[in-house]
Amino acid sequence: MNIAALFRRLACESKAVAVVEFGLALPLMTAIAFTGAELTNFVTTKMRISQLALHVADNAARIGTGTVLANKQITEAQINDLLTGANLQGGRLDLYGKGRVILSSIEPVANPNPTNRYRIRWQRCRGSKNWPSSYGRSGDSNLTGITVGGQTATAPDDGALMFVEIAYDYQPLIARLFIPQNQITAVAAMTVRDQRDYGGGSNGIYNNENVVPSTC
Repeated sequence: MNIAALFRRLACESKAVAVVEFGLALPLMTAIAFTGAELTNFVTTKMRISQLALHVADNAARIGTGTVLANKQITEAQINDLLTGANLQGGRLDLYGKGRVILSSIEPVANPNPTNRYRIRWQRCRGSKNWPSSYGRSGDSNLTGITVGGQTATAPDDGALMFVEIAYDYQPLIARLFIPQNQITAVAAMTVRDQRDYGGGSNGIYNNENVVPSTC
């Protein structure tokens, strides 16, 4: 068989076309599949972090002990339990190994509060990530509130706003190349439900159990 005949035969051969096309498309399809899997995992993790922030704020607004005739007292042990519960809710996220939770009590500077100014009365943190609060630190005063995305949250007179920040270092399934960012942040706020004792203890927090506070 001469060379010309061989090329004519190869030109008419179609048995391997599908294999060649599959080989050419495989890298693109693999990249699309990896990107889809990574983005799905990223969005799911982001949603879980957001839900954790909401749960911490909600639970912080509910804690406290006392009778129906007395204002509720909150303790360092209750706050520690609250933060421990957040890690348990996070499951395999390893919230405190890869992230940080900051819980702040936003309160009026006076009661009544005619100037509409607020302060961060106390702040508690947990997590190994080095990440300071983006909204202030314990002791900050003369605040107009906490502004997030153009919306300002404030505390009612004789009350408090529990404000939570979470920062988390996302660990990719495949590679960081497929995700828009490697740090996830979330915030949430809840107004304290019941009448709370703000005058006792240290900044309104009691420590009858003598536990180590989760200070920042």
